[in-house]
Formats: sequence, C-alpha cells, structure tokens
Amino acid sequence: MNADIPAPKILVVDDTPANLFAMRRLLSQVDAELVEASSGNEALMHCLDQRFALILLDVNMPEMDGYEAASLLSSEPLNHDTPIIFVTAAYTDDINRLKGYRSGAVDYIAKPVNDAILLSKVRVFLELETSRMRLNQALASLEQRNRQLQDEIAERRRVEELVRHQATHDPLTGLPNRALFGDTLERFLDPALPQIQDFALLYVDIDGFKPVNDTHGHQVGDLLLQAFAQRLRSAVRAEDMVARLGGDEFGVLLNGTGDTETVMRKCGDLCAHLRAPYLLSRNGRECTASVGASIGAAIAPVHGRTHDELVHAADHAMYEAKRSGKNQFRLAGPESEPRRR
Repeated sequence: MNADIPAPKILVVDDTPANLFAMRRLLSQVDAELVEASSGNEALMHCLDQRFALILLDVNMPEMDGYEAASLLSSEPLNHDTPIIFVTAAYTDDINRLKGYRSGAVDYIAKPVNDAILLSKVRVFLELETSRMRLNQALASLEQRNRQLQDEIAERRRVEELVRHQATHDPLTGLPNRALFGDTLERFLDPALPQIQDFALLYVDIDGFKPVNDTHGHQVGDLLLQAFAQRLRSAVRAEDMVARLGGDEFGVLLNGTGDTETVMRKCGDLCAHLRAPYLLSRNGRECTASVGASIGAAIAPVHGRTHDELVHAADHAMYEAKRSGKNQFRLAGPESEPRRR
C-alpha cells in the first residue's frame, strides 16, 4: 500500500465481547485498522469523525437493533456510502434480508461465520476504499498542481508586464518613454483611425533646470523632474499622453484637439501652471525650486502628416520659444510669434 495513504478502517459492531474478540483475530489477517463498538449508539459516535471502508454490524442488539443502526449510520456524512454487512445468527430469512437491504446493508453473512468468505468480501471492500483514497489523493495532488500552475502563470504575466512596462516607461518619473511616445504618435497618424487624426503635439522643455541641478545636486534634480512630470500629467486630460523624452524634455499628445485657439490657450495655461514654485523635500530638508517651461506646438495635419514632420515642427517651435526668452510657447509655422503668459 502507498505509504502516503493511511490504512482503511473497519468498524465492527457487536454487543457480545466474544464475538468482537473472534472478529478481531480474524481481521488481523487484513491490512486495516479495526475499530470496535458494542452498541449502535457507540457506532454512531465513531462515525461522526471517522471514515470507514466497511461496517460489520450485528442485527440482534439491545436498545438499538442493527436495522435502526444501519439506517442512522448511512445518514452520517462521512459514511453515507460506506458498505454495511450484517453478521448475524438470526434474521436471515428473506423478509428480514429485504428489511436489512432497505436499511442500507449490502450483504448478509450468517453465523457461524465462514472465515474464508468473510475475508474475501472484506478484502474486496478494502481494495475499493484504497482505490477511492488513491483517487482522492491524485485529485488533491492535481488540484494543488493546478493552483501552483495558476500561480506560476500569474507570476509570469506579472513579470512580463513589469518587463514590458520597464521597456516603455521612464524609470524616474513613471511616464511613457520616447519609444512608447513615438509608437503612440504613429498610431495617431494611422489613416485607418480617422477618429483620432485631429490632435496636437507639444514639446515641453524645462527652463532653469541645470542651475537647480548644479546648486542642489542630482537627487534634488531628480525630485524636480518627478514633481514637474506629475504636475504636467495632472494638467492634461486622461485621454492625453504625457511622456519623458529624455533629460528635461517632455512630450504631450493632446488627443482630439486640433483647433489653433484651443491649443494656444492650453499651452498658455501649461506655462503658467508649470512655472509655479516646486517645494522639494530630501532627507527631511526642504528647498524651493523655481523653473519655467518652453513649449512648442504642432497641429496635425496642418504642420505635418508624418511622425518626422510633426516632431520637427514641434521641436523647432520649442527652440524658437527658448531663443525668444524662455517660459513661453510658440506654435509651429512662420506666421506664429512667441506668446508670453
């Protein structure tokens, strides 16, 4: 027998000690744990918390006879399908046999017991119980392995998602990086998606970042980049995209915004919003950084119909804003003049 599977149990119920002793000696020849009961009530107590492969039950007992005991034993959840064999010297006529079967018995063995017949039947039921336990063990093992596989799949997906996120997002600010920004811009320009053709591309560069970084150190510079990124992200809609393109340069895609006045008004609001002082804290010490933003804007398809055309137009407009005094915005195109806020 598999060492992981416990020996099946047999319940012997008889009110005569000599009969219990005889059954004990006989059943010592099989690989099973023997549990004895001298009454139907005691048998019921055993069945409350133990599973039995077989119940050998005397019919003629005081207080509760075998028929009543069999009926009650069959109703216990742990043993509702446990086979019951009546072992009796009486009540072996057809009427009583029928009564016994209706009470839940599967067989009758008359006393005096034929040892060979009883052992043969006992071994059959023990093999059935052992097979049941092995099946349950196999099912439990499969269920455990299934849970492990589900956990492994979930972990692999989490790792894949993390790797994918790291490949497409800036580790410092958590914003999309240049690669993801470029892919998104290409999708916006996809002629198969006309519903998002109308959009504006903004290039945003921090004015005055280097002095803050040189004066307070790179850690404060990183804090400033994080605060600037968060403020920029919060200033646009959820359907818009904000990315860190590298260094202190950011990109914004204003989805569904192609009206010149709307874009210019949004750029002006961003300039004002982004130049408010930044309170930064490091190691319990606080400092205030004041920077601004130069913004260049290009509208599709007015200023370009391809990725390179739009990027060039927005980048050129942003540098025009910087050369014109910084902390301002400019719309791509020779007709546009720098506008201050």
